[in-house]
Order: sequence, then C-alpha cells, then structure tokens
Amino acid sequence: MTTTPHTPQPVLRTDFQRTVAAYWDNTHTGDDVNVLLGDVDELYHHHYGIGDYDRAVLEGAPQQREKAVIRELHRLESAQADLLLDHLGPLTAHQRLLDAGSGRGGTSFMAQRRFGCAIDGVSISQYQVDFANAQALRHHVADRVRFHFRNMLDTGLDTGSRQAVWTNETTMYVDLGQAFAEFARVLAPGGRYVCITGCSNDLTGGRSQAVSRIDTHYSCNIHPRSAYFNALAANGLTPITVTDLTPQATPYWELRARSHLATGIEEAFLRAYKEGSFHYLLIAADRT
Repeated sequence: MTTTPHTPQPVLRTDFQRTVAAYWDNTHTGDDVNVLLGDVDELYHHHYGIGDYDRAVLEGAPQQREKAVIRELHRLESAQADLLLDHLGPLTAHQRLLDAGSGRGGTSFMAQRRFGCAIDGVSISQYQVDFANAQALRHHVADRVRFHFRNMLDTGLDTGSRQAVWTNETTMYVDLGQAFAEFARVLAPGGRYVCITGCSNDLTGGRSQAVSRIDTHYSCNIHPRSAYFNALAANGLTPITVTDLTPQATPYWELRARSHLATGIEEAFLRAYKEGSFHYLLIAADRT
C-alpha cells in the first residue's frame, strides 16, 4: 500500500498545550502514583482501572497493606489496557500502530507483546517521551516501539500508514474534531480506532459539580458524550462497539478512596458515576 508523506507543524501551539506539557514535564517525582504502580512490573500507565478488586488487600499490617493495594490497583489498570487491546481487531506483526497520547508507554508495550507490531507513540511531554524510550530499551523493543515528541493533532505520520490507533484517557486534552480528523488521515481504509475515555452525560442538562472538579484537578476539558459521536461521524469513523464501562470502573475508585494513595479526587469520580453525570466509555470505530 502506498502512503503519503506528511510534514508536522510545531508541537506546542497553544497556551493550553504548553500548560499541559509543563504539568507532565514536572510531574515525575518518586511518589507519583503512576510511578508507584508502574514499578510493580515496569509497565507505567496514565489511566485508571476496571474490574472488581480483592478485598483482602485492605487487611494486614500497614506496610503489607500498602504494597498489596499498589499491586491490586496496577492489576486493574493493566486489565483496562488489555480490554482496549481486545478491540483493536486482528493484527499481524508487519502492521503499524499509533498510541496517541502515549504517556510513559505502558499500553504500547502491552500491545507490542500481544501483536508483535511496530508502534509509534506521541506525547507533548518531552519527559514522557524520554522516559518511554528508555523503557523501550529496558524491554528490548526499541527497534519496534518508538516514542516521539509530537502532537496527536498533527502526528507527522504518513497518510494511511496505520492499521490501528488508540487513545487511552487522552481525548479530554484535545479538540475532538481535529484529533479524529488526524486519526482518520493516518488510518488505512478499514483500520480501527479505539478510545477509552470519561465523558459528561448530555442528558443531565449541563456539567455537574463533580465533573467540573475532575476537570479542574487534571487541567483538562471533559467532552460531552455526544461530541464523540458527532466528531467520529464527521471524519468517516464508524462506531462498531460502544461499551459503558462505568460499573466496571467504579471499584477502582472505591479502592483508591480507601487506600493510602487517595488524593481527594476519588470522591468526585464516585459521586459523578453514582449520579450519572459522568460515563466511562469504550468506543471502537472503523475507518470507512
């Protein structure tokens, strides 16, 4: 298949993008929750988990309990990444994938282990890119998994060069129309886009206080549910699977709220889920 070369624009183009990049470039201390969980098996994620948790992890002496909670939270977030990968469709090792908003690279490494594909990840945080590329060397896959300081709105990848693209809790930082246009551009015809994201519920009549608190805490812009489907349709991406993961996501936050890792934002997530103002969705769509 012939692909069309593409020349990227400057990576950071707005004050908002510069603010987000600066946040992640300076959030990499040893007590960062993402680092503590990733240290379990050197798969460092930037998303939350799904599935029920083992109540036994909250028992025992404090030090034993803290280690058990970290392992259990990491198990749940890796289960979330596995579920995303389940929806990428049948893939072969010669195909190429894009992790848009790749963070420290956890989902990319899981994808490479499962499919054997070549994967490019993009992030607007230079720190995240450097960290993830160092991990690629540690995992001995630097020839197959590469991370780039680029913007997911303009990846610089060749048109039609990717069989699958995913975003794992990153679309709340971008304009959906621009992002989905770029994903449609880099996907080959029939390619698959998979998104896991939190979104506000249009039917509640407006952004709830809990959703607004989450927005403020993470310096993001949570989109309404309808915005996803409007932007997909406008860019030739046809949903084939839509799954409400909210019930499966709730236990993760219940465990965090009861753990030594609680930051205070857990209450907002649990309230938003309970009142129905916030949904945790998986969307798989094909490039038509």
